Amino acid sequence: MNLMPAEGRALIAALRAELDPATPSLMRDREVMVAPPYVTLPAVSQALAGSSFLLGAQNVHFESKGAFTGEISPPMLKAFGVTHVIVGHSERRHIFGEADQLVAKRLAGAITNQMTPILCVGESLEQRDRGDTMRVVLGQLQAGLAEAPAEKSAHLVVAYEPVWAIGTGRNATPQQAQEVHAAIRVALRDHFGNEKAEQIRILYGGSVTPDNIDSLMREPDIDGALVGGASLKAESFVRIVRAGVA
Repeated sequence: MNLMPAEGRALIAALRAELDPATPSLMRDREVMVAPPYVTLPAVSQALAGSSFLLGAQNVHFESKGAFTGEISPPMLKAFGVTHVIVGHSERRHIFGEADQLVAKRLAGAITNQMTPILCVGESLEQRDRGDTMRVVLGQLQAGLAEAPAEKSAHLVVAYEPVWAIGTGRNATPQQAQEVHAAIRVALRDHFGNEKAEQIRILYGGSVTPDNIDSLMREPDIDGALVGGASLKAESFVRIVRAGVA
């Protein structure tokens, strides 16, 4: 819940100046998505016109219309060029009480409307200290996919967010992140088969910064990053996007 429309436009302009026209080879190698608040989507959508950036939303409702005051439907988002939607973000789960069943409905609604869902999973510090990391994370993954047909779901993205490492400055080590990502990959193979599972990107999100992005991206099952605070300033976000580039 950051940046007003004018600030969003300014951030996109700064990102495009550094990434889009200047480094076409870089942008062929990776995708960049921004997910502003709902009310900033029109301004950001206009600022992205003609660019290779993808536009995402921070949440989505599972129905196309109806008596759901305060919700935003997939067609409403698509009208502004939104192609990706985040579902099950840790803040939605822990602050707003969204249960696995609601997350699953949101994910299925996105897929039904030909949008790419980014399914967030992750454990709290208490759960990690109890040794419940894999049970919690894989349980959230399985529950999130419960209402979506496997044959239509293989284009989804998964984001592992250790809740204890979000906004705390306490980042999971690359080895800790890789261990969970590898387990998620195995679960995806069981669900989709080997070929489709290898195509699904698994992002890491948990205090990702310019200082730790390179070490994270060296791990074999970390395919990208879901960036929080470091995405609000062009300089730090550009450095993250350029991870692994000399």
